[in-house]
Amino acid sequence: MMKKKGKSYLINFALVAVLFVVLQVLISSGVINRYYNGILMLVGINVILAVSLNLATGFLGQLVLGHAGFMAVGAYTAALFTLNSSLPEGLALVVGMVLGGLVAAVFSAVIGIPALRLRGDYIAILTLGFGEIIRVLLNSLEFTGGAKGLNGIPAYTTFPSVFIVAALTVYIIYAFINSRHGRAVIAIREDEIAAESAGIHTTYYKMLAFILSAFFAGVAGALYANYIGVLAPAKFDFNYSVEILLMVVMGGMGSITGSIVAAVVLTFLPELLRGFSDYRMLIYSAILIAIMLFKPTGLLGQQEFSLAGLAKRGKRWFAKRKKGKEGA
Repeated sequence: MMKKKGKSYLINFALVAVLFVVLQVLISSGVINRYYNGILMLVGINVILAVSLNLATGFLGQLVLGHAGFMAVGAYTAALFTLNSSLPEGLALVVGMVLGGLVAAVFSAVIGIPALRLRGDYIAILTLGFGEIIRVLLNSLEFTGGAKGLNGIPAYTTFPSVFIVAALTVYIIYAFINSRHGRAVIAIREDEIAAESAGIHTTYYKMLAFILSAFFAGVAGALYANYIGVLAPAKFDFNYSVEILLMVVMGGMGSITGSIVAAVVLTFLPELLRGFSDYRMLIYSAILIAIMLFKPTGLLGQQEFSLAGLAKRGKRWFAKRKKGKEGA
């Protein structure tokens, strides 16, 4: 069993490495221009946001409507650090990401203690309130630049840094979900009362998943701040939290690869529809509605896609075909 898992990890790692090399070569040669390079970086940031939110909403089963708030905390923390840091570019970005993630995790712990004792819609309302409080505070505080925001943030974020962090985020959350801690989180989602009666410390595991989710949102915020160069509180409003949630729902609540696919589609789709400027948002909305109508569980539901799994299904299909021919 361990050998099979190791082989699966190795195949998926090789696939990710090949994808990175191909994209990097295309960017370096100018085939992918600066504009599309920027979109690819936004795709990576959205992958981190969607996968991290899926941990809290899809796997834990708690509706979180303040993910943009955690991203904002990480973005402003990293931006303030890199603006005032004399560290080398690469080191400053790494430290900024860690600080952004940790501060976001601290905020999540503070609101998580009262929030995660609640159930259902109450958590959604509390996290929604948190997101709006963060936005109002960022508008009011002087050191964050107020409503004008922060300008002149160093552009330390590059495509390799976004790709590597996104890949690490996916791996860490996937490994967490497939560990005994992840199984405890899923058990809470399925039936919290039954999980508690089975001896699972529900409050601890809910806090753990919630904090881990917020940490990666803060990391995504740090990458975003050092890519875009300008931060405005209006960016991190309720609509942005809903946009991230939409990626999770569209991909499938409980599917990491589904979140990745949805993040890619929903980042590229508005750009691909720019040629239809008058009808762009109408077409975009119609596509989303169609997906939800014909695939209400999301593109992948709770399934995961991997190259090893695809190969296994292919072997089964050929074995069935061979057996059928022999029987005939």
